[in-house]
Amino acid sequence: MSDQVVIIDYGAGNIQSVQFALERLGVTGVLSSDPERIASAEHVIFPGVGEAGNAMDKLKQSGLHKLIPELKQPVLGICLGMQLMCRYSEEGNTEGLGIFEEEVKRFPAGLKVPQIGWNSIDRLRGPVFEGIDPGTFIYLVHSYYVPLGVDTAAVAEYGFEYSAALTRDNFTGVQFHPEKSSTAGARILQNFLNR
Repeated sequence: MSDQVVIIDYGAGNIQSVQFALERLGVTGVLSSDPERIASAEHVIFPGVGEAGNAMDKLKQSGLHKLIPELKQPVLGICLGMQLMCRYSEEGNTEGLGIFEEEVKRFPAGLKVPQIGWNSIDRLRGPVFEGIDPGTFIYLVHSYYVPLGVDTAAVAEYGFEYSAALTRDNFTGVQFHPEKSSTAGARILQNFLNR
């Protein structure tokens, strides 16, 4: 029997808060770095906080950098997880997984980084935002951002507009932390699990 939800464990932190958020929804999120277990899960969550280059090195050491782009079930990347799903990141001059076309850039000088706190999201598209109103506030902590592009699924503003979420095929990425975004975050996680 496959696990319903597997959280990819590659040493990039912030995993427990995701597990607790799933528990509040009555779902057990199984931590795993086992490619077979990840591949057979019904849903996969790819979280992460930290530095892109180090995180990518950990994925390569375990071979997960090849597995993740080939997954066919719904996959949710959170924060650094979303950024690693992009083609390239300026953080550590890092080649990403290439699931999304966009490149990750550092916030320009003059903006306080990291951006920490609550921000609203707009221009929502995709099943994870079902029942979420434009202007809903979510919680963010990040120094790098994804510009608007073909995969943009939600927009936030911090000095300028950027991608708060990306979507393509079975992959969704959110720059914000749904596990820390109160009832809206819980709804987004539930929507993902309903896919």
